[in-house]
Amino acid sequence: MSQAGRNAEVELVTIGDELLLGFTIDTNGAHIARRLAEHGIAVARRVAVGDEVEVIAEAVREALERTGAVITTGGLGPTSDDLTRDAVAQVFGRELLVDESHLEWMRDRWKKRFGRDMPESNRRQAMIPAGAKRLDNKHGSAPGILIEDERGRFVVTLPGVPRELRGMVEDTLIPLLRDRGCGAGGECIKSLTLRTTGVAESLLQDKLQGVIPTEGRDLQFAYLPGVDGVDLRLTVRARNAALAEQQLNRAASALRAAVGESIYGENDADLARVLLDACRSRKLKVAVAESCTGGLLGARLTSVPGSSDVFVGGVIAYSNEVKVRELAVSGRDLQEHGAVSEQVVRQMALGAQERFDVDVALAITGVAGPNGGTVDKPVGLVWICAAIGDRIEPRKIQSWGDRQEIRHRAAQAAMELARRMLA
Repeated sequence: MSQAGRNAEVELVTIGDELLLGFTIDTNGAHIARRLAEHGIAVARRVAVGDEVEVIAEAVREALERTGAVITTGGLGPTSDDLTRDAVAQVFGRELLVDESHLEWMRDRWKKRFGRDMPESNRRQAMIPAGAKRLDNKHGSAPGILIEDERGRFVVTLPGVPRELRGMVEDTLIPLLRDRGCGAGGECIKSLTLRTTGVAESLLQDKLQGVIPTEGRDLQFAYLPGVDGVDLRLTVRARNAALAEQQLNRAASALRAAVGESIYGENDADLARVLLDACRSRKLKVAVAESCTGGLLGARLTSVPGSSDVFVGGVIAYSNEVKVRELAVSGRDLQEHGAVSEQVVRQMALGAQERFDVDVALAITGVAGPNGGTVDKPVGLVWICAAIGDRIEPRKIQSWGDRQEIRHRAAQAAMELARRMLA
């Protein structure tokens, strides 16, 4: 059995200059880690390297020494900077040979799909290290590779195109690792994320002090702050899936008991979808009135499929003239209190409620920056308001970050205010 089969751990090497330069976010690594964890296979380490043969080879060689099982993503394309196959061949001391059957398949694919001969550069995608196994890619032209040494250590190379990689993870990688005994010890790894918004990380930590044990390998707990709020991530390792699920549910229940009102969903939950579902269940229609967010709140709501049966429309009232004309905001209140004020945001919400004849109206006005702030109304000051039936609740928030972050947090806060009112 391979070293990976005993330890149920692999290492992941993601390849590409674009990852190091920050132009591309490594979603591939996250996807692989999540899927493998569900099968009791942990990613012990992830590293990103650039498009250099020696650098890739060094990363793969070091990972092999630690765990004996390595997965690489990227660098399998047809161009001169696609060097993964060269690096892996170097690590194992093998020469690259043309896989004639795959080359013929690619030529035929080009003829059928594009009506022309395959470019000669694509020939690189048919190069496989001697003694390695080609892993067919049903989602693209670059095959994966499985290569192993006499000690049972192995490397699996996968393409970097996300659609192709995700397909090969399901079609090839997971079955391959299970066949090799990885995760066969019966250990199961399960994770759950509880999503919160509107409460600071430090306040959450105070509330959760002593609630969740943070020592030991079997239960891990992490705070994951972001622009949407703070995610609470639980990860459990257990002998089997049933025990892992039991431990995870027990820990999650403790979290909900401590901060339940701030939790709006689990895992990939979107607050916009949560709010729309809440309104849909009550047969309520929704409209928005936005100033500093410039349509972002409406965009968040309409990005959810099926939102048209709940969301009616909105007004982007950026100027005071539009606030008066479209939302019946008082010109006198604008002059006396300014556009960023409780008086104005209340009238914006009520104006949207009346204009669109809806049950629920959300309004936002604020100073998104980077300019325009004053001592009394600094950058990041935002007023939000939710009008639901005859009930109206304005809130003043002091946000932070750059312009986009302030706008995003304002939209999130407005939706959270409405969610809590409905709850």
